[in-house]
Amino acid sequence: MKLSSDGKEFELICFVVNFGVGSKVIKLAKQCGISGGTIFLGRGTVNNPILKFLDLTDIRKEIVLMLGEKSTAEYALEVINEKLALHKPNHGIAFTCMVRGYVGRQFSFRSEQESRGAEIPMYHAIYTVVDRGKAEEVMEAATQAGSRGGTIINARGSGIHETHTLFSMAIEPEKEIVMILAESKTTEAIVTAIRNELHINEPGNGIIFVLDVTQTYGLRQ
Repeated sequence: MKLSSDGKEFELICFVVNFGVGSKVIKLAKQCGISGGTIFLGRGTVNNPILKFLDLTDIRKEIVLMLGEKSTAEYALEVINEKLALHKPNHGIAFTCMVRGYVGRQFSFRSEQESRGAEIPMYHAIYTVVDRGKAEEVMEAATQAGSRGGTIINARGSGIHETHTLFSMAIEPEKEIVMILAESKTTEAIVTAIRNELHINEPGNGIIFVLDVTQTYGLRQ
């Protein structure tokens, strides 16, 4: 397990749940000490002959991504698993991934120099979550720092600085997720460029997290 520069271990928590349940996941996670998360839409497929006959094999899903310290993430996972009864069929799935680095209200990234003695992956997946309309700025900063491209995903978020209320109802602002696959030697420069250009360290401006990539296909130098 790799550590952040302040000695803490962080994990990415991912939930795949039925449409409409994502906000409940984030609410439960906040009660467990997770500061917020991002929800984006997906669709799942089911192998059921009756649903196939009715042409209802595509089921709308919500994917919830959250970051937390390892102990907090594990606790939140246990609580939400129990509340949502994920052991029951069609109630959803959840998993965690090790996070190599993150940028939120502070910068924490484990560089290659700090990782001496540990295996360094050839590529990293850099995820940046920002307000809608900011994704192009992320890509511009990343490109100037050596990125060869990325993918923009529409989403919605709910963090401690982001949720607003209208007529006593919580409004979750629309977000964009920028996913960039980068060679490990360029990762730190790309992350730093995005952080500086988008002022990610300021509350409510977004978050960046970096994951190790173990295998890739279809990439061209």
